[in-house]
Amino acid sequence: MNTTPNREPNLAMFTKNRENPAYAAARLGAERVAARFKARITHYVPVVPDSVSEQQAFVEQALAAKPDAVLFVATDAEAMVPSIQKLNAARIPVFSLVNRLLGGEWLCHAGSDDVALAKDVYNYLISLINFKGRVLVLEGTAGSMSGRDRLAGFAQAFAAHAHVTRVMNVPGEFLQSAARREMARVLADGVAFDAILAANDAMALGAIDALEAAGRKLAPIVGVNAVPEAIAAIKAGKLTATASFDAMKMACLATEAAVRHLRGETVPRNITLPVQIVDRGNCAAWDQPFEARALPDWHAVVR
Repeated sequence: MNTTPNREPNLAMFTKNRENPAYAAARLGAERVAARFKARITHYVPVVPDSVSEQQAFVEQALAAKPDAVLFVATDAEAMVPSIQKLNAARIPVFSLVNRLLGGEWLCHAGSDDVALAKDVYNYLISLINFKGRVLVLEGTAGSMSGRDRLAGFAQAFAAHAHVTRVMNVPGEFLQSAARREMARVLADGVAFDAILAANDAMALGAIDALEAAGRKLAPIVGVNAVPEAIAAIKAGKLTATASFDAMKMACLATEAAVRHLRGETVPRNITLPVQIVDRGNCAAWDQPFEARALPDWHAVVR
């Protein structure tokens, strides 16, 4: 344990990129909870989205700065293991969020069940096309455990429906710009599909951008995260639905777990948040900026 009760905890937070609004929300959530506990956070965010080499270099910087604890979203669940092990060797406690790690030691992970989430959004989407048709999948980065788990959930769901065809997987990198670019290529190639299953909201929004730029009618599209931009697209009738995979709340809980640990409290190994489908019928509950969204109640979540 690296801090004392009479000193403000000093936390280091590692996120994957500056483009995905879910990670901006995670940083904001961590800051909001840190302020409540009078803790300080230093953020380490790659300039190149999801850059492993940048994140590795940031870990070296953090090791030199000796934070009391680390909040970590790995750019790659395997490639970042040696860096996590360096933090372990330095006896700096690690708190994982959003994406699970594949190695090293961490005290607590705050996330959701990505496999179950993927099945839920898939089932919602195919109900809109009467459980038959052609579905295009926008997938995230290969190094992300959330991306891998969502693809696994999609695969299990596709296997259960004989009349639904997965047309292709499109590499959207969890980024709006990448999804827009790749979907433009798909459209230019004349690929036919009836619906789009996106592994996050940023890619769903990129798909909408590409369809509109090509003058194409919007197919049913679902995403994941329930970021404000997605809620606005749902209200506008462009995005069909999303799922409330809440990176801000995960960061809030991971931050509070770190502070509580540093105070000498026991924290759970895993904190799993429930996920809900969000569409036009219930999106009002999410229709507010992250700054105005309620922070999670530790005692209500951690029982």
